[in-house]
Amino acid sequence: MTRLSPDPSFDLEAARAAARAVLGDADPAFDERLTATLPELHGLFAQLYGDRDDGREALAEVIAAAAAGWRDRPTELKQLDAQRTAHPNWFLSERMLGGVCYVDRYAGTLAGIRAQIPYFQELGLTYLHLMPLFDSPEGNNDGGYAVSSYRKVDPPLGTMADLAALSADLRAAGISLVLDFIFNHTSNEHEWARKAVAGDPDYEDFYLIFPDRTMPDRYEETVREIFPDDHPGAFVQLPDGRWIWATFYHFQWDLNYANPRVFRAMAQEMMFLANQGVEVLRMDAVAFIWKRLGTLCESLPEAHLLLRAFNLVLRLAAPSVLFKSEAIVHPDEVITYISPDECQLSYNPLQMALGWEALATRDARLLQKALEERHALPPGTSWVNYVRSHDDIGWTFADEDAAELGIDGYPHRRFLNDFYVGRFEGTFSRGEPFQENPKTGDARVAGTTASLAGIEAGDPGGEDRVILAHALALSSGGIPLIYLGDEVGQLNDYGYRDDPAHADDSRWVHRPRRDERAYASRHDLSTVAGRIATRLQALIHARQRSPEFAASNPLVPFRTPFPQVVGFQRVDVESTVLVLGNVGDSTVLIEPDTFSGFRPDASDIVSHSPVVLTGGLMLPAHGVVWLRVRPA
Repeated sequence: MTRLSPDPSFDLEAARAAARAVLGDADPAFDERLTATLPELHGLFAQLYGDRDDGREALAEVIAAAAAGWRDRPTELKQLDAQRTAHPNWFLSERMLGGVCYVDRYAGTLAGIRAQIPYFQELGLTYLHLMPLFDSPEGNNDGGYAVSSYRKVDPPLGTMADLAALSADLRAAGISLVLDFIFNHTSNEHEWARKAVAGDPDYEDFYLIFPDRTMPDRYEETVREIFPDDHPGAFVQLPDGRWIWATFYHFQWDLNYANPRVFRAMAQEMMFLANQGVEVLRMDAVAFIWKRLGTLCESLPEAHLLLRAFNLVLRLAAPSVLFKSEAIVHPDEVITYISPDECQLSYNPLQMALGWEALATRDARLLQKALEERHALPPGTSWVNYVRSHDDIGWTFADEDAAELGIDGYPHRRFLNDFYVGRFEGTFSRGEPFQENPKTGDARVAGTTASLAGIEAGDPGGEDRVILAHALALSSGGIPLIYLGDEVGQLNDYGYRDDPAHADDSRWVHRPRRDERAYASRHDLSTVAGRIATRLQALIHARQRSPEFAASNPLVPFRTPFPQVVGFQRVDVESTVLVLGNVGDSTVLIEPDTFSGFRPDASDIVSHSPVVLTGGLMLPAHGVVWLRVRPA
């Protein structure tokens, strides 16, 4: 075996030979992409695996795997590749709207999801994220994030053929299918895991397994403890006495990406899913995928090299597929994963967390600061803005930002946890704590939007808070993502406590089954579901007809004298929309001087009503306005 040559041209013919061995006759399109891609892919492999004797062989195997993925790609998906290559910024449109759900809890099966496509079109979805639907262990499987096979659907949900058929129907309806790619770990029941533990020489280096506590103890001097309720530290003991790396739950074993065979194997799983019609892969736990002794083992440089390399492989085999980053880390680290070469999309955990922080404190200053200083992204990328997700809410704001406003981060997080789990006097929220750590006082919060916002508690501002939170996600720039059920005001489901598989995971409180009565009353304004759905639909329609909201357009700050008001402008070439939201409990009058930079004649793009700014603007408690304005 030969190490990688420092000159990528040395390996070009070898790479072409590896591809042609798979494709047979030359494929001009693939060959052109290979010529353009190989120098960078070669360089990344040299950095990741250049010190290994099998480095060059590993690169050739990855090229051959990419060629096989392209060979097997259905014609209609190759046509999609051509369309998306010609229009690479398709996902930046103001018409983008995402929805997310668990298949079983929302519709029972994949066939049930297909039956909901007319409703998805009514809502305006262009992006549907189905939570993990792969084969996984019985009982607690971390909501499907413990994957036993990336090529088998969990049998009660359907089959891979059902998934491919669903993706085709969604595509015909203008909706892109999004799936999680859980690539930091597999379940302990995955075939690779079983073979690794059994000592199969082809798989024993797929995971990080140590004979005793010597190396685990050294690693745990610097790594974080993620799920203390499940197991201490980052390792769990196998029945034979050995120790295996498990960052999250004890049944989720971390893959060893220092082995290039793991890279090739996971690239093949990505390409398989892409060929089922998956258009966006949510890259789960991206910060954890590379380990190095003496470090936190989070957000290491190699994690970025791996993402770039996976991107290049997909450009060869499935050029239209996008990556979405899931990095719930310090804001400075979140932004490092977002680029056309790594993850073109990223969750926006800072805006999500600070939206809830603002509602609890009735003070929008931290949120305003984040929008002003931490919102801009590289061209060709986009945030995915969400009010809440399947996961918990962690208070991931930067302590240094809080300190500039006179806020001490640690006690502030304690206050927010107490407020949202009902321990603070006068709170409107009915959330539940998740993974509360008695040693550190750390915790996160679980709850549906309606329950967190006050509807469950009967607070009169609850519905307005739901609308305000979604209005900010819809208008601030990126793809807004609705957790399906929130658009009809579903409340917490406390039945999870009676399910042995879910009782120890409070996040199931905000994963209720689809409420058929709420959906049936979504047009009835005498119901909570009807009022929320109608108001939210009006916002969605206004967004879709407003080019200012395209993700490629800048967000320009707009400040008022009121700390409870968040403000910004979305600026298109010829027009501007001004967004104002009041997180406080009382009406404010924004004086005319605040609007002196605009002409007095504005228009409300949601209600289609004229607005005259000469007398200022009354913004009610928990109110939001989208005004089309013109410079004075």
